Amino acid sequence: MRTIAVMNQKGGVGKTTTSVNLAAALARMGSKVCIIDMDPQGHASFHVGLDCGPGADTIYDVFSGRSTADEARQLVAENLSILPSNIDLAAVEVELASTPGREFILRDSIKHWKEQARFDYVIMDCPPSLSVLTINALCAATEVLIPLQPHFFALQGLSKLFETTALVNRRLNRGLKVSGVAMCLYESGTRLAADVTEDLRHFLTSSDADTPWANTKIFRSKIRRNIKLAEAPSFGQSIFDYAPTCPGAKDYADLAKEFHALSAGLTGDPSDTKVEASQAA
Repeated sequence: MRTIAVMNQKGGVGKTTTSVNLAAALARMGSKVCIIDMDPQGHASFHVGLDCGPGADTIYDVFSGRSTADEARQLVAENLSILPSNIDLAAVEVELASTPGREFILRDSIKHWKEQARFDYVIMDCPPSLSVLTINALCAATEVLIPLQPHFFALQGLSKLFETTALVNRRLNRGLKVSGVAMCLYESGTRLAADVTEDLRHFLTSSDADTPWANTKIFRSKIRRNIKLAEAPSFGQSIFDYAPTCPGAKDYADLAKEFHALSAGLTGDPSDTKVEASQAA
């Protein structure tokens, strides 16, 4: 089971869009996939058509011990489940402030999924902040996927992301690595997009081979800016249900194939830039 934390501490870079549509694409390929919505805004839950009001079982109930992960999980499509979220999750930071081992609650809650081979992929949509929720996701994950908008400020924040992931790797989860960077909101006709991609490639290839980002892949499949991707959440559908022939659906289908092809050791074309993770938080 591959457990992926989709994270970027900058908002608006396509994190939830990537979490949901990558999960939907993998499920359509026949893999068993579960999304865990780790954001109190609950956008991933809305994106798949769930509006979890008061009284609904959510990931908050898993953190509070009132429900198990299986009791809160909902099937939303063939091969695709979600552990949903709502605004109640915002209380976790305060409620768990003095709880020993609070960083490992999510890991321990879904440990049996791996033991029972329940899913092929667990994809966690992380909030755009470094909180106890994000740390829980990183402690439960085997890998990190970073959606990145090819802009200067987004590239600046990437170094902080690497530091965060590396710190978690060093202190809490030795198996954590960064498996890839997915370029989102990509405008192929601009010089800026090409320059940012090249800067990232240079940074990764010039990094010490012993760093945790020694094997990260910059995915060839770029997620182009597409209005259908922005419209789909308001209909509670993935892009494959809302507009299956649009460029956004093709881009996420291509990304899913590339992501699925990554082996456990993240081997691939040596011309690709690769990275891992090991400093962080």
